Amino acid sequence: MSEIVVSGYYGFANAGDEAMLAAMIEALIDIDPAIRITVISGDPEDTRRRHGVGAVYRLNYPEIARVMSRSQLLISGGGSLLQDVTSDRSLYYYLSIMMLAKKLGKPVMLYAQGIGPVQGTLAQGAMRYIGNMVDMITVRDDGSYEELKRLKVTAPPVYITADPVLAMHQVDRQIGRSILKQHGQEGVAPLIGISVREWKDWSHFKQVLAHAADQMIAEFGARVVFIPMQWPDDLSVSQKIAGRMKNKSNVLPGEYSTSELLSLVGNLDLLIGIRLHALIFAAVMHVPMAGISYDPKIDRFLETIGERHCGTLKTVTADKLLGRVRELWTERKQTNHKRVENINILRTKAFQNAELALSLIK
Repeated sequence: MSEIVVSGYYGFANAGDEAMLAAMIEALIDIDPAIRITVISGDPEDTRRRHGVGAVYRLNYPEIARVMSRSQLLISGGGSLLQDVTSDRSLYYYLSIMMLAKKLGKPVMLYAQGIGPVQGTLAQGAMRYIGNMVDMITVRDDGSYEELKRLKVTAPPVYITADPVLAMHQVDRQIGRSILKQHGQEGVAPLIGISVREWKDWSHFKQVLAHAADQMIAEFGARVVFIPMQWPDDLSVSQKIAGRMKNKSNVLPGEYSTSELLSLVGNLDLLIGIRLHALIFAAVMHVPMAGISYDPKIDRFLETIGERHCGTLKTVTADKLLGRVRELWTERKQTNHKRVENINILRTKAFQNAELALSLIK
């Protein structure tokens, strides 16, 4: 029986990262149902319960070394683990796990990573040194590939694939419909979902979203629901924006599983998203989306499906956001064949991550 250890930002109630883990597990088991997976997690008990896999605590290095010593592969990813914009400590942590695996003689794969930006001189040196020790790299976009070249990580083979979540199957919309009904969201009026995150205590984008949401309610007769992706952090910022609105909106209060979030998004007529994986969930469920960028990964993803963002958290205006929403509103009842084609191509690439990972074991 093959055993894989997976390292990433897991066990922190971040719906996007948990969705990536769920997608990785699903794809790996699709190929090899007998495979054994152990996840390095911030909350091992939650990871065991949520995903049905083994788990060890992320700072318990002796236990990590023990499970790694009996494994055949370390997967690092997916997500934006290797960057020093939000924190350089996390970059060094994930590099240390890779170094441990190499010291134990294990192959290491960077799995569907969103690389960079890596800005610090020391961070760039560490990334170049350890990055060139790994055995294979897959990245989720062209920008990440270019960042590796800039960092002079050139020794391992590099493949441009796609975010693992794009390989997930669509889910039954009834699950989300039931959650919405529990919170008073039922009826024939169009439903617009908003997924936000806090960022540096900025307030400009919150006022923009509140004003735009009020206008969408007035103009389209729509209902507005805020869907938190990282709980409880996103719940708080959602409530702040809803509190600035003149019209009534709804903030979903719960912590939801990947399947529940996919189903909720599938019930929307349109999604406005700051969180990357809210936008990816919309792509999986074929829901029109308007993205607001806070990080290059948003721009990169939207470009891969032939879309564009409607402003950054600093520059977005209500007029620009509403202009993009109006464009999407006219096409929401029609199939955007080009977008669907792009998403299907990405779906195949996303599954390729698991195939490449298992090729390292074979």
